[in-house]
Amino acid sequence: MSTTTTTLPPSPPGFMSRSLVLAGVAILILGLAMAAGPRYGALLAIGMGFGLALEGFRFGFTGPWRRMILHRDASGLLAQLICIAIVAMFAFPMIANNGAEIKGAHAPIGLAMIGGAFVFGASMQIVMGCGSGTLVNAGSGNAVAALALPFFAIGSFGGAYHLTWWTSLGSLPVIALSGTSGLAITLVGLAAIALVAIWLGAKDSWRIPRRYWLAVAALAGLAILHLAVAGQPWGVVYGLGLWVAKGAVALGADLSGSPFWSAPGNAERVVSSVLTDVTSLTDFGLIFGAALVAWWRAGLGSPIGFYPLRAWVSVIIAGLFLGYSSRLAFGCNIGAFFSGIGTGSAHGWVWFVAAFAGSWVGIKLRPLLGLEARS
Repeated sequence: MSTTTTTLPPSPPGFMSRSLVLAGVAILILGLAMAAGPRYGALLAIGMGFGLALEGFRFGFTGPWRRMILHRDASGLLAQLICIAIVAMFAFPMIANNGAEIKGAHAPIGLAMIGGAFVFGASMQIVMGCGSGTLVNAGSGNAVAALALPFFAIGSFGGAYHLTWWTSLGSLPVIALSGTSGLAITLVGLAAIALVAIWLGAKDSWRIPRRYWLAVAALAGLAILHLAVAGQPWGVVYGLGLWVAKGAVALGADLSGSPFWSAPGNAERVVSSVLTDVTSLTDFGLIFGAALVAWWRAGLGSPIGFYPLRAWVSVIIAGLFLGYSSRLAFGCNIGAFFSGIGTGSAHGWVWFVAAFAGSWVGIKLRPLLGLEARS
């Protein structure tokens, strides 16, 4: 005689629990606004909005690229392109009319930038998360992302520390599209990529699911609001490296040997409160927002199957590569691809091509590294 034990899924939190948590979130945002200023409270709220949208609508950047490469499913990539186009239609005139207060995510194209984007693309497919994706997945309780995140931060700090040496290998001046003509070129470029994706995609894969449309609307609105409030586009990677830089200084490290961390603006942020750093606040918000959605759905974490030791070691190494390469590439899917193209930076287009090629390599590496889970 055998006995079968059934594990029931956790029950959703009750009305009282949800009310208390929402009240706590409101108090947290209000408290930050009162302590540091309304602008910083708003940025934390915007960051939480990003986390709520990405986790709530199960939308991201790594997964859609994977599905496009493996299954010729173009829907997710098309949604990303549409979202960038919406942001660009607002960002270009905002930057043109408020150039002193609002800056774009502009960076130079160089050898290290291209190589960094390629390595980032491969690494993000290994851990199944880009910059925002790793934060969201860690917030929702994903063990792989939770392990990768601290090493992502360490890598970001290291990449920034050595950035000047890498850029000295050769790079072009910053090329930024602007004005009506720049916006037109950007929209035509996005449309061209969309047409190629539809052409290469499987039959009917151009049909974008309703939840993707909702994610596009939410993310575009939040990105535009972020640009207006912060005076800079949405980014992820800088905040992670800054946390490690603060920890290093607290432990007695001297960062004067790094042209990046000793630069006046960065040196000031290292000694200032993390609650007044734009990218840190939105990063915190991403994690909190994703955690809130996961909890609301009745439970953090998800089954990940069995991974061998080499898989976990690979996650650690890929996490370091994610952080280091994203600094060389001047951003991740958000700072370089989404915000770079959305605010007219030519490097965003080159980043996309290099990172997409790297993603193909990363997808091929996953089974070899033992990262295709077995139950």
